[in-house]
Amino acid sequence: MTPLAMMLTLSSVLFALGLLAVLTRRNAILVLVGIELMLNAANLNFIAFWAFDSPGAHNAAEPVLSGPMFVMFSIAIAAAEAAVGLAIILMVFRHTRSTDLNKLDSLHG
Repeated sequence: MTPLAMMLTLSSVLFALGLLAVLTRRNAILVLVGIELMLNAANLNFIAFWAFDSPGAHNAAEPVLSGPMFVMFSIAIAAAEAAVGLAIILMVFRHTRSTDLNKLDSLHG
């Protein structure tokens, strides 16, 4: 098995675990952890395809850093998503005293 195939297999396993966590968990914080796991699987794909790109495909004098740039943007988006998601969960917890997603049937104050 080639290193690229191993990285893609690892990425698909991480994505499947994240999707399983999102679909089966009732706790809102664990759902956010599953979403973060899926974003990390996508980041691993970006880096794997960037690292195993054919070396003669672009100019050697000017390195192409598209993979790490996508990962940096994805990490920034994930950090913003985690901050906003946790703030929403804290506000819901203040009102309902629960983070169970099945108990959140109304969002009025």
